[in-house]
Amino acid sequence: MECTPGCSLATMTHSTNYCAERDGSGARRIKFSRACRHGGVAGALAVSVLLLAGCVVAPNYRTPAPSKKPAYLRFAPAQCLNPGMDEPAQCLVRGKTIPRFWWRLFHSKPLDRIVRMALSGSPTLVAARERLAAAEEAIRAASGGYYPQLDAFAYAEREKGPAFATGLLHPRNVPTYDLYSVGPTVSFVPDVFGLTTRQVQEQSALAVQQADEVEAAQLAVTGNVVTQVFTLALLRAQLVAINVVVADDEKILALVRQRYALGKVDGTAVALAQAKLARDQVPVPLLKQRISTSTDALTVLVGRSPGEWQPPRITLDALTLPSELPLSLPSALVRQRPDIQAAQAELHAAGAAVGVATARLYPTFTLSATLAPTALTPAALFDGPNLVWNLLSGITEPLFHGGTLHAKKRAAIDQFHVALAVYRQTLLEAFRQVANTLQALAHDSEYARNERRALVATHQAWVLERIRYAAGKVNLLQPLEIQRRYELSRVSYVQARAARYLDSAELLVALGGGFQGKTVR
Repeated sequence: MECTPGCSLATMTHSTNYCAERDGSGARRIKFSRACRHGGVAGALAVSVLLLAGCVVAPNYRTPAPSKKPAYLRFAPAQCLNPGMDEPAQCLVRGKTIPRFWWRLFHSKPLDRIVRMALSGSPTLVAARERLAAAEEAIRAASGGYYPQLDAFAYAEREKGPAFATGLLHPRNVPTYDLYSVGPTVSFVPDVFGLTTRQVQEQSALAVQQADEVEAAQLAVTGNVVTQVFTLALLRAQLVAINVVVADDEKILALVRQRYALGKVDGTAVALAQAKLARDQVPVPLLKQRISTSTDALTVLVGRSPGEWQPPRITLDALTLPSELPLSLPSALVRQRPDIQAAQAELHAAGAAVGVATARLYPTFTLSATLAPTALTPAALFDGPNLVWNLLSGITEPLFHGGTLHAKKRAAIDQFHVALAVYRQTLLEAFRQVANTLQALAHDSEYARNERRALVATHQAWVLERIRYAAGKVNLLQPLEIQRRYELSRVSYVQARAARYLDSAELLVALGGGFQGKTVR
């Protein structure tokens, strides 16, 4: 762990030691302590001490304390969600680690293949990774300020005037002459007040933010892929069930027309049967369009165009509802959600930017040296007597910049407060998502139970009505109508069943998806 002196953001008068490290879980921890004070020392001694110690003026950044919320909801959610009626039960396991490949909890190899395709081919992830690479290079660029800068120069010029200062001409001769010079030059700006240090820290924090953004993009892509796959399974199941209902409507219409031809029913019965068929046909094109839209969205998520790839068909029956859902503690959510980590890194970078703006208010020290052979002709450049060298040290004290430097410092502080508000909002949004999903899972369980009861009841009614029809007690219209109602119940039941899969995936995503600082490729 390395510590760099800094100063308090609240007062900007005292300096502090800034120390950053990672604990065993990979979470960043920030520590501060009081350090050197400025003033009360003779000027020359102060400069010497500062040159040796490198005392940094910078904000007293502290990572916001982790959440102390005991739970996501005001009331404790049910530990186990058991709808009954032979529906699968789910239990929430507190503190259990989410698997890195969380989508495998649904035990579908085609789903796993699609997700892996998206992780390797999504342009969104490619862009996020390239931004991370650029951020890492920015750290190296900023770190170059710690080292002397070595350059080579060469120039040729036409002059008229006294050149005796170089020893090339006698002072009484003032002709027009050519002057050539070539050689290396070394310059160094000591990091006296921590400008370079804070610039490096700012870029480092931005790189950490980009790394977290890569994880957030991965989580978003995998979550969207799983959602689209489940949505497609739901839509196709609903389309199958609706087509069965339409087929029943067509049978009923044909039977009513036969009875109308025999004079057993009037035209009203025929019109009602036609209206029922038309009404049940309405969702068919809408479902087909939603299937096409979801298919194209899934295709784009894996980095393909709709014309070159078709996703495999995955049905709800081919998926397994996880019997156990990991439920992280609220205090652990901060480390598991990449968007929270990214907001925290952005806050860190904003704090370092205040330090950069503060350091620009202080003097800048410059050291340079030049070794430059100078001659009247190129051929004489490297003659021993023509070797010229110089050493230069200087100090630049900002005196008046029209209020620009102080305004930039105040703007940086304001931006720090913006980043802090964004961090808090991100944290609140994360807790909201988890809370909503936990409640949705409980409601899904109740929803599935009620729809299953309705499905069983209509199926029993259909069976009994068929028995009555076989006994000659009713005509064929009645069992066909009850069969139609049974098929409509199947449509609703499929939707209730799919909701449990969708919200289970939503909970895993809301809890961070199990990446925890690990990039999945």
